[in-house]
Amino acid sequence: MIKLLDRLEEFIIASLMAVATIVIFISVLHRYASGWAIPGLQDWLLSLHFGWAQEFCIILFVWMAKFGAAYGVRTGIHVGVDILINKMTGQTRAMMIQLGLACGALFTGLIGIFGLLFVWENGMAYETLSLLGRDIGDYYEGPTTPDLEWPTWIVYSAVPLGSFLMCFRFLQVMADFRRTGELPTHNHGHVEGLDDETESLSVGEAIVIAEDIEHAHAGQSDEEWAKTHPKRPGGKN
Repeated sequence: MIKLLDRLEEFIIASLMAVATIVIFISVLHRYASGWAIPGLQDWLLSLHFGWAQEFCIILFVWMAKFGAAYGVRTGIHVGVDILINKMTGQTRAMMIQLGLACGALFTGLIGIFGLLFVWENGMAYETLSLLGRDIGDYYEGPTTPDLEWPTWIVYSAVPLGSFLMCFRFLQVMADFRRTGELPTHNHGHVEGLDDETESLSVGEAIVIAEDIEHAHAGQSDEEWAKTHPKRPGGKN
């Protein structure tokens, strides 16, 4: 189930990026090509309306940012100032890390709740109750976006959905850290699809990877970490 959620998260982010890139490319190309004084072609291009493209891409980037933030928690991409934490050892370090993760889960959980209440009162309640044939009470239909004329509650749904997913990722990292004693790290120098055996790293990439390892291993080298954290069967250090 978790792997399915991981793949769905990655698919949503990749799809949003792809669609936004394609729409922006077509919109810019249309804008420049419309200035070409080519009989027939110019009239046809000017008849096409792409005024909605900017608003559409802004919406896609908002959704991308919210789901991307959750992905960042899961993979350890987010930037963190951990100099003081890495100077600590043992239970003190573990408690501070768990406290930080708990604060992240609490914050994103609250944002998710308040975001859901805002979306509900901003038009979602009206649409839902109307669809179910219930009394809508004091709820109103809600505004729409200027160009696409989409209900804004659909656009703002990225806030509670992304925040709740991010909250879940914080809790997931907390559980993994309690079990393994490690935080997720991301190799910024690795590119999917390249052959690891022939891939060479620049000095900067090597430094970034070393900092990621230091972050996950409390400032200890791989050898020092392995002495105090023996590898579990089927697990990873």
